[in-house]
Amino acid sequence: MLIPKFSGRLSRLPLCCTALLLASVAGTAFAEPLSFDHALALAVRGTPALRAEAAQVDAARQTAIPTGELPDPKLVLGIDNLPIEGPDRFSLTRDGMTMQRIGLMQEFPNGAKRGARVAAAQGRIAQAEAQARITRLAVLRETALAWIARDAVERQLARIDALDSENRLFDAAVRARLAGGKGSALDAVAPRQEAAMIDARRDELTARRQQAIAALKRWIGPRAEAPLTGAVPDWPIAHATLEHALHGHPELAIFDPRGRVLDAEVAEAKAEKQPDWALELAYQKRGAQFGDMAMMQVSFDLPVFAASRQDPKIAARLAERAGLDAEREAVLREHAAMLETDFAEYQRLASAVKRQREVLLPLAGEKVDLALAGWRGGKGELADLVMARRERIDAELMAIALEGERRQMAARLHYAYSEPTVSGEK
Repeated sequence: MLIPKFSGRLSRLPLCCTALLLASVAGTAFAEPLSFDHALALAVRGTPALRAEAAQVDAARQTAIPTGELPDPKLVLGIDNLPIEGPDRFSLTRDGMTMQRIGLMQEFPNGAKRGARVAAAQGRIAQAEAQARITRLAVLRETALAWIARDAVERQLARIDALDSENRLFDAAVRARLAGGKGSALDAVAPRQEAAMIDARRDELTARRQQAIAALKRWIGPRAEAPLTGAVPDWPIAHATLEHALHGHPELAIFDPRGRVLDAEVAEAKAEKQPDWALELAYQKRGAQFGDMAMMQVSFDLPVFAASRQDPKIAARLAERAGLDAEREAVLREHAAMLETDFAEYQRLASAVKRQREVLLPLAGEKVDLALAGWRGGKGELADLVMARRERIDAELMAIALEGERRQMAARLHYAYSEPTVSGEK
């Protein structure tokens, strides 16, 4: 924003003009409402965690490029047969045996080892991509939960605001009754007490709204303060579908590339039993009176102590592979238990929402109507009417809260066991 730059000029403007200018700037920044899908798209495009995962994927791809290549050649410089005694000591030209040597040496790891390194690098790329998918789904899930939480609390705030007008009518009715010589002077206090209770509820919900905005801001930045619009998708939540998708859970899918990496490392450890070899070519220069010479040399590794060198490495990699299989089974059982727990909670919330809206909320409204009729007819107490109104308020706010919790649980299940697409995602 440009406010700091022009703070000196603003200080010389009339207060009303300054306020209008600030409101205009703020309105321009957050004029566009924030829908659920737009929030998800912003999170996918701008969350630092996803940029970090993308960098890790790129690093894995770049690291894989040289894995299948031969090692760099080596430049060899040397002096052979240099005399260190006699009249020709330390002479490079007078002794025909002394040679200045320049050459190149190239090492050739065996093909199985190079192939295993390539396979391990490709597995690490797939592992980085799987981790990026896990992070992406986590970002979508947390963004969805934050948006839903804010939407629910703002709908509760809207209902609290609507109660103000109802309470003013209630206050007017109480005063009219007192003016008619009915009721007690204590009755005049009840509407003010209810107004204070409504204000306390509003303060609590306002704080929760700010907390929800802060949670949403973590994923999408300053746009989290824009007004919300639209609704959350109504995802189909079926136990059979979720159970079928369990084995494709991102936190389980990452075990496949991890297994490929370990399998490649086992293959590389076994390939160390096969000898590598190296080729060296050199040009040897002697004194002017002697002819120059050339040299070719081939060397081989001799893995003759496999029992104490290569075999322990192979055993260690195989043990890691067995441990990975056991870890995958443990994670599968954990997520199967989480699925059953979360689905049971979703069913409970769905039943609670239906009961709250179809049974408890109508009963609370009916109770208010009966208490109001009894109070107006002089057969009921004002305290009963006040209590009935508070119960109706609680029932209305609880219905909104339960619906928000149901939608949040649906989001958890949806983003855990499916691969959602986001409109506008690049």
